[in-house]
Parts: sequence; structure tokens; C-alpha cells
Amino acid sequence: MADRSVMSRNAGPRLPTDPVAVADISHVETHGYVILPSILPLEEVQAAKAEIMRLSGSTPLAGRNPSSLLNKTRVFDKLVVLPRVLALNDYFLDPGYQLTAFHTIQINPGEQPQDLHHDDGFCHFPRPRGPLGTAIMVAFDEFTAENGATRVIPGSHLWGSERPRKEQAIPMVCPAGSVIYFIGTTWHGGGPNTSTSSRMSATVQYCQPYIRSLENQFLAVDPRRLPEIDTRIVEMMGYKIHQPFVGYGMSSRPVLATGMPPSEANLANIAAADGLSPVRGARRMVEWLQKPLDKNPPAFPDHGTGKSKL
Repeated sequence: MADRSVMSRNAGPRLPTDPVAVADISHVETHGYVILPSILPLEEVQAAKAEIMRLSGSTPLAGRNPSSLLNKTRVFDKLVVLPRVLALNDYFLDPGYQLTAFHTIQINPGEQPQDLHHDDGFCHFPRPRGPLGTAIMVAFDEFTAENGATRVIPGSHLWGSERPRKEQAIPMVCPAGSVIYFIGTTWHGGGPNTSTSSRMSATVQYCQPYIRSLENQFLAVDPRRLPEIDTRIVEMMGYKIHQPFVGYGMSSRPVLATGMPPSEANLANIAAADGLSPVRGARRMVEWLQKPLDKNPPAFPDHGTGKSKL
């Protein structure tokens, strides 16, 4: 297994005992990515493609990349919690990692290659370093060198300030239903589509619990939909405390009010101290939005000016 000194944390997780997970982790540590071939049944792949078409409607081909998927459909939810992906995340990210982006990607005939980049490049911490996030590409069509398969530079996750050259990137060729997993320090980009067919996929991206998410899940997803969504996903959306109390609310009585079964970890958080219930905060937000806004809430009297003062 590759030298992990670059990616280690002060108190990293132990290597899992499952041999499949160990092999996946070893490949990522060495190359910065791993392909999980054909892990989705073809009927689920076809259902996903049909749902993309439904959500896209009459949108031109170039704009068929629906986002805010958790607010629009339950068809793609499974992609967020694929067991082999979560096993990798549990190793490379801290407990409480979050969902940072979740949308579809369609590369159409004639599209040019995407600029090579690494996903956590917007966090300006010196490299080499551990990843601040991870991502998967889910292939709804076969990924080929001709139809725009994601290109990855193997080993680039260990780079310092080196800059990529396009000839270093190799296409991630894989059958439909496969998943490509890579960490946030790996240089990659979408390939050019020189074929006559579109290439459909989805990306699920995760980040460390102390990094702000790219897609604001609190604004992207109606909080009234939380009971429909797998509790694990709800927690990844930010409705969970990162120890010891990052992300707390102001609830005076931290009680789950959505009817969702909490995980043991979240229940322990909620029981530990006042205000540590983001889910309760979401319920409170829904209640607020159903009531008229107080002109002069008790905390902000107008002092005779007719306007609230902070």
C-alpha cells in the first residue's frame, strides 16, 4: 500500500477488515481514484436516464444537468449512500462528512474537454495534503474515450504545486452502471465528446464536516421533504452536529419532531446538550414560514422609530 503520510490525519481511522474495501482503499491511496465496475443494476441505470429526461423536459441538450436532485425526486437517492463509496469515505474523510454537491452531467456530441482541475482546489491550503472532499461519477452510459469519459491523472493526488498537462490524463473507460471514485486532490476533468451520442452521468460530492458545501442544501431542498429522505442523507445535508457542537441550533428542547428515526450518533448528540438539533431547527423553520412575520419580535423592539433595530 502506498505511503499514506501525505493523507494521514492526527487520528485517522483503522483500515477496515473487509478485503474489498481494503483493495479499494489501496488503489485510491496509490492512484487517487478507483473504478467500481457495474455496481448498479441496468434497470436502475435506465430508470435514472428516464428521470433525467423527465426532469429536463424541453430544456436544450446543453442545459440538461438537473441539480437540487434531493428536492425533485427520490430516484437518485441511492447514489448518495452506496456501501462501497461510504466505506471509502469513512476512511478518507472525518466522521460527519457532508454532501457538498449532487447533480447530473450530460456531455453532448461536439463538446470540448473540461479544464483539468481538482475538486478541493477552491480551498487554498498548501499541497501535498489530505483531501478536503471526495467525489463519484456514476456512469449511466458506457464511458468511452470517444464520448467524454472522465479523464484522471493517476498519482496526481500526491502532487505539490505541479500543474497538469492534458496528455497526462487518461479516460476512465467503464461500462454503464459503474462508479468512478476519486479524492479531492486528484486532478481530473470531463473528456471531449467526439461521438454521435450524449453521455449521461451523475456526480455525488462529499466534503469534510468543517468545509462549506458547494450546493447549499438548506436552500436547495424544502425542509418539508426531509421525512421522505434517508436519514443518513439528511445528516449529510448538514442536519447533524459535527462534534463537539459545530452546526448547533437554538432549540431549547432538542427533540426530533419530524418522525424520522435518528441514528444512534445523532441521538447522542441531541441528548448531550441544549440546542444540538438541526433537524428540530428545520421543523421550526417550517413552522415559522407558515406564520405571519412579527413586525416587532420581542428581541428587537422598534424604540418608537417604527423600524426594528439589531
